[in-house]
Amino acid sequence: MTDILLIRHGETDWNVDKRLQGHIDIPLNAEGQRQAAALGRALDSEALDAIYASDLQRARDTAQAVASRQGKSVQLDPALRERCYGGFEGLLHHDIQQRYPADFAAWKAREPDARYPAGERAAETMREFSARVVGAVTRLAAGGHRKIAIVTHGGVLECIYRWTRQTGFAPARDFDIFNAGINRLHWDGERLQIIRWADIAHLSPRVLDEIDR
Repeated sequence: MTDILLIRHGETDWNVDKRLQGHIDIPLNAEGQRQAAALGRALDSEALDAIYASDLQRARDTAQAVASRQGKSVQLDPALRERCYGGFEGLLHHDIQQRYPADFAAWKAREPDARYPAGERAAETMREFSARVVGAVTRLAAGGHRKIAIVTHGGVLECIYRWTRQTGFAPARDFDIFNAGINRLHWDGERLQIIRWADIAHLSPRVLDEIDR
């Protein structure tokens, strides 16, 4: 039995610009650093047995803000990376639509087996990506700890939510995925159960203002 804090990384400039990051290693911006600091403070009272993160720096640095306050190390796992979008990566959404109109339409239609054009890396289909991240999160959940934190990416959180709720890929997303938000789940040995989703009380303007003082 394991309690899991599933956390998206703090904000990046590319999040603000709506530029697709995928496997490109983009750092936190100033707001993302403040969010990470507030997250670390919010989790001070949590008895975490282990802290895991994607090896991309936006997730790694968010996790480090938690680990440093708890005297723990961050255990990096590349299987927690965001989906690889191939040639879409680095582009704004409207640029993707202009450059790859048919592939953009498949993306927006949420076609699970669509593979977008390759860029520096080959793209993953949604089905491949979901299998990767569900496998990674359940593997960590079954690791024998009582409570763990996993800091990862928005696409990973979406896959885990859908797998837990058994909604499939087709429905439009009707749930929030916040930068540095805390999502609480429980692993019973076979399935994940969502206990609380999208907690951002620790990111209120008052709290973030205190980080800068």
